[in-house]
Amino acid sequence: MDKQKSLDLIEKLSNAYGVSGFEDEVVHIFSEAVQGLGKVTEDTMRNVYVERKGNSGHRPVVQLDAHSDEVGFMVQAIKPNGTLRFVTVGGWAAVNIPAHKVRVRNRDGSYLPAVITSTPPHFMTAEQRKSVPQISEMAIDVGATSAEEVRNDFKIDIGAPVVPDVVFDYLEDKGLLLGKAFDNRIGTACMVDILNELKDQELHVDLVASLSAQEEVGDRGAQVTVRKIQPDLSIVLEGPPADDTFTPDYLIQTGMRRGPMLRDLDTSIIVNPRFQKYCLDKAGAHEIKVQRAVRTGGGNDGAVINLYQGAPTVVIGIPVRYAHTPYCYVAFEDYVSTLKLVTEILKSLDADVIGGF
Repeated sequence: MDKQKSLDLIEKLSNAYGVSGFEDEVVHIFSEAVQGLGKVTEDTMRNVYVERKGNSGHRPVVQLDAHSDEVGFMVQAIKPNGTLRFVTVGGWAAVNIPAHKVRVRNRDGSYLPAVITSTPPHFMTAEQRKSVPQISEMAIDVGATSAEEVRNDFKIDIGAPVVPDVVFDYLEDKGLLLGKAFDNRIGTACMVDILNELKDQELHVDLVASLSAQEEVGDRGAQVTVRKIQPDLSIVLEGPPADDTFTPDYLIQTGMRRGPMLRDLDTSIIVNPRFQKYCLDKAGAHEIKVQRAVRTGGGNDGAVINLYQGAPTVVIGIPVRYAHTPYCYVAFEDYVSTLKLVTEILKSLDADVIGGF
């Protein structure tokens, strides 16, 4: 892999604005990055498909999936005072929302700077200082003083998407990535690198990569991509939430610098245990650190892909500290390990191996 090229791609994808349903900017970056790696097509839902060069049409089909969207917000109403009432898009906790800078898209397609309102401490009661307001009590402030100004001067309408306003950083001496939307732009970038690593490899399967839209609101894009691809097997790349800053040592299952996470279970999927063992064995054979996760929450595209004719599916994630907040950390070494593991798995698959799952 070309490290600098990978970092540049991660930066572009992290900085891109792409709340669920509005993934166009992410789709454009991804589609440019995979040019020459296969037949690239896009549907009207903004799902992107890359049918790898060398696919014969007579071998098992493997779907490699990542999702393009990020959690964000949408304008629900414009208040008389010029602030914007909003709803969440994807999973947020109210405590992580107030006083952050965001960007609101206007009718011209420009993303305007704004802040999520918070009451100055000077005006808070003692009780308010100890509590978190409900999301329905919050608003977004673009600096306007009336609803008319919002509509006419700022050109902001109901239904406008809103994203966190965060700029990517790379701490080179620490090998740390800091930015927004690593769930799942980090998996998106890794999928591009995997396709690049395999471009001159002779595989024994037909590989189709899918960049699926609207994962954060119910795996909606994957419900479309899986029916188009009709896979016999699937690997889902994710940016799962890390648990190593608040969990007892014995229970850490998605820690940073501990390698890719292979999820056994969450509320949406039980992964195929035979395929899971195969991936774990492959990691051991290539001395790649991995970790396993059994979750009481969560969900991912693998849930709907796995339900398509029972296609054996695994979920391989690059740990993301503070996922579903504006600011996230990823260790670049975990990215590299994930790239290596998935590449080795795909190189080793054939009809007999898949038939054993």
